Amino acid sequence: MRMVELIEKKRDGGSLSRQEIEMFVQRYTLGEIPDYQVSALLMAILLRGMTDQETRDLTLAMVASGERLDLSDIAGVVVDKHSTGGVGDKVSLVAAPTVAATGLPVGKMSGRGLGFSGGTLDKLESIPGYRVDLTVPQFKQQLREIGIVLTGQSANLAPADGKLYALRDVTGTVPSLPLIVSSIMSKKIAAGADAIVLDVKVGSGAFMKTLDEARALAEDMVRIGRAVGRKVAAHIADMNQPLGCAVGNSLEVVEALETLRGGGPADLAEHSLTIAGEMLALGGLAENLEAGVEQAATTIRSGAALAKFRELVVAQGGDGRYVDEPDRFPRADHVKTIRAPQCGYVAAMEASEIGIAVVTLGGGREEKGQAIDHRVGVVMHVEVGDRVAPDTSLFTVHAATSEGLAAAATRILRCMQFSDTPVDPLPLFYDRIA
Repeated sequence: MRMVELIEKKRDGGSLSRQEIEMFVQRYTLGEIPDYQVSALLMAILLRGMTDQETRDLTLAMVASGERLDLSDIAGVVVDKHSTGGVGDKVSLVAAPTVAATGLPVGKMSGRGLGFSGGTLDKLESIPGYRVDLTVPQFKQQLREIGIVLTGQSANLAPADGKLYALRDVTGTVPSLPLIVSSIMSKKIAAGADAIVLDVKVGSGAFMKTLDEARALAEDMVRIGRAVGRKVAAHIADMNQPLGCAVGNSLEVVEALETLRGGGPADLAEHSLTIAGEMLALGGLAENLEAGVEQAATTIRSGAALAKFRELVVAQGGDGRYVDEPDRFPRADHVKTIRAPQCGYVAAMEASEIGIAVVTLGGGREEKGQAIDHRVGVVMHVEVGDRVAPDTSLFTVHAATSEGLAAAATRILRCMQFSDTPVDPLPLFYDRIA
């Protein structure tokens, strides 16, 4: 079947067969289908959706597009975690080394930013020398030797997803449930972990805007993971405001380091401990989630989690001095704190607008392959529910130019709402699917 016929079939609301999906994935992986045709199909999928069967077929076709990593020769269970993306989400930088420090191996292949959502790889590359291009043999060797790997997706693992992932980011097709499910689970299945914790974000700063959408995504991913023999659990978390305070690559790494030292924003610390606790429970090192959370907290208090992060950085070629001396991270040329325009309470903030402001500062990509300025970003000083006065610091912008700073500050101020009456704080989590 010709590619244009698949586009037309999905455009008109039809269902693609397993053979059609496998043909499309295989030919695109081999470079036999141009990006413009794939973009059209992705948009048709976004608008028309996919059945459960189509989504499963797409996921497994993407897994089959490359090799599957066999981690059976790594002692014990290997765990992984994945976030569906959010503004200020640096949980992997805290949870992964915390879990690995307990002796439970964490093998994670991460991605770059999508849309207004920052990527773990972009954050890690703030550390000079840190390599995100480990080969499969290097991945397995490091996992065996130090029990933790945070690297980019191997070109040989689900290569179809690697191509589609980059294309979705620049074609407006990121927020598609079947594309998100197949992208995440194809990588996770191919990467070989025995247990997977999914951190599903919902709200204005997430790709899933409603709780029903987030539950559907979580349930689909859990169902696919279990169907291929993985232990899987999902947590549905709020993303109507940034997670933690910092949004921007090196700013987020510094905040993650503060959290690994036992400080950091309370919401980031609690969120990271919850995800780490679930990883420990699924991996069999904790009796249940509650016991896992306590074990993770103890690991941070002892300093073992921070030491494991330092070991990770050095193992992947990064400068370990940045872990011990965060002041080494370069600062943006223009830094300004914006104060509250009135008295009252913070009623809401459009998290996606904050993420987009950071992208426009140069902290994310507006087109495929664009370079990132790791210095720029925003640090929020208030949360929904906080009381403010005209002298209260709302946020600080870190920008490369004064024009960029002014534009970002205006954008963020416009996305914030204030109330004369008290406002309840937002919940951290809404649900657990396990």
